[in-house]
Amino acid sequence: MASVKVLITNKQKQVKLPSGLRLLVRRACTAVLAAEQFPGPAEVSVTFVDNEQIQELNAAYRNKDIPTDVLSFPLGKDGVYDKNMETGAFVLGDIVISAERAQSQAEIYGHSFQREIAFLTTHSMLHILGYDHEGGGLEQVRMREKEEAIMLKLGLPRNASYVDEDILK
Repeated sequence: MASVKVLITNKQKQVKLPSGLRLLVRRACTAVLAAEQFPGPAEVSVTFVDNEQIQELNAAYRNKDIPTDVLSFPLGKDGVYDKNMETGAFVLGDIVISAERAQSQAEIYGHSFQREIAFLTTHSMLHILGYDHEGGGLEQVRMREKEEAIMLKLGLPRNASYVDEDILK
């Protein structure tokens, strides 16, 4: 199994990050690499920000001037990644998570903040490894299946709908 070095930074103060969250993020990154049979050691950075900060990044990099839950910045293309010459690890990319948005989504979906963070980390890691759901269809289904399989391996199965019941009324 590939080892992963996860550099975690907290640049927000709106949401207190619970103890054990850093370990959970590392476990999620490792689980994705194991599920994808990644061929070697890897490095990824995960940064927690607030809604204002993620909105600025979303506007700058995706031309969407709205807050979002997570952004992925892959550093590789078509499975080819630079290597950190000091460690020999593949440098995969950066993940930026809005702690505020994650907290509100956990409440909406009826699960824990920890599960939401693990899901967003897993989702973003799959993006970094080349998966995409933006076009819908089979790619979206494949990505969702992988996310749920990894979440199950982490012991965090889906226990609530991803649909806001109020929207359906």
